[in-house]
Amino acid sequence: MTLQALAAVLGGTQSLHTNSRDEALALPSQDSVRIALRTQQIIGYESGVADTIDPLAGCYYIEALTDKIEKAAMDYIKRIDEMGGAPAAIERGFIQKEIEDSAYRYQMEIEEKRRIIVGLNEFTIAEEPPKGLLKVDPAVGELQKSKLAKLRASRDTARVEATVAALGEAARGDANLMPLILDAVRAYATLGEICGVLRGVFGEYKPGGAR
Repeated sequence: MTLQALAAVLGGTQSLHTNSRDEALALPSQDSVRIALRTQQIIGYESGVADTIDPLAGCYYIEALTDKIEKAAMDYIKRIDEMGGAPAAIERGFIQKEIEDSAYRYQMEIEEKRRIIVGLNEFTIAEEPPKGLLKVDPAVGELQKSKLAKLRASRDTARVEATVAALGEAARGDANLMPLILDAVRAYATLGEICGVLRGVFGEYKPGGAR
């Protein structure tokens, strides 16, 4: 994560978020959030990398990598255009397959130690599973359900139904849906109700080739 954050800064990012180490398992703990924050602060305030606008300006290797990435990107764009554009490529499963193939190659490089990840496949130590994962009190869910019930009992049901119906009707055409979504929100339609009517029009996403 530290290298990825540093790479983002060197690349001129205007905004940066570093994930907490347990974020994939649960809501991040306070300690994990602090480590993620300190990572950014050390890069920002200790390394000096942010003291110049473009610390890698003119670097031959970076320019060569840029050219390589640009060529690969243009090759992809050409292939997608030949398929009939992005929607056609998605429907054929091309984009998802390319992502999956890339992830597989990356994982095999790690498994075969052609790509070293310190602490994962080299320089490892025996560690216990993560401890102290944040657990949400089940009472929080019950509280939210209670609030939702009170909201539905106190709102103008006719207005909610009208705004949601208008959204569904517009979704069948080519209108800008954002103003209608905001109307539904102002009427206190729930996220589930809004997504439900859109799902009824557009269906659910399925990877290319899936039935």
